Order: sequence, then C-alpha cells, then structure tokens
Amino acid sequence: MKEQLESLVALMVERGILLEEAITEFEKKFIKRVLERSNGNQCRAAECLGIHRNTLSRKIAEYHLDHTGRRR
Repeated sequence: MKEQLESLVALMVERGILLEEAITEFEKKFIKRVLERSNGNQCRAAECLGIHRNTLSRKIAEYHLDHTGRRR
C-alpha cells in the first residue's frame, strides 16, 4: 500500500495538485468509504473515523454527500 500511495503522491505533485486540494479529496473519499461500510449509519461512521457525529454531519454537507456516502 505504501508504494501505491507514493505513486499517487508523485502523480499529484507532477500534475500540480495543491496540498489543500489533495487533503480535501482524500478526506472526502475516506468519509464516503466509511459511510458506505457503515450502511449510512453516521454514529458508527463517526466512531470509525474518530470524529464527533456533528463534525461528520458538517463534512457530509460540505462535500455534498448523502447519508450513505454517495454524492448528491
């Protein structure tokens, strides 16, 4: 997995992706996947993510995800 991450980071740097954009995209994808795995249960997803449920709700709205992690 470390090698895949290294390759992805190298590609993003090569394409001029800014750090803030990379962090945002990573967070969005990570939250989406955890929501899918928890069948949309925000309490369970927040626990898996190590964040408060209110923070998760705010990020779901910010990233325009529905409760299951799909984009609206």
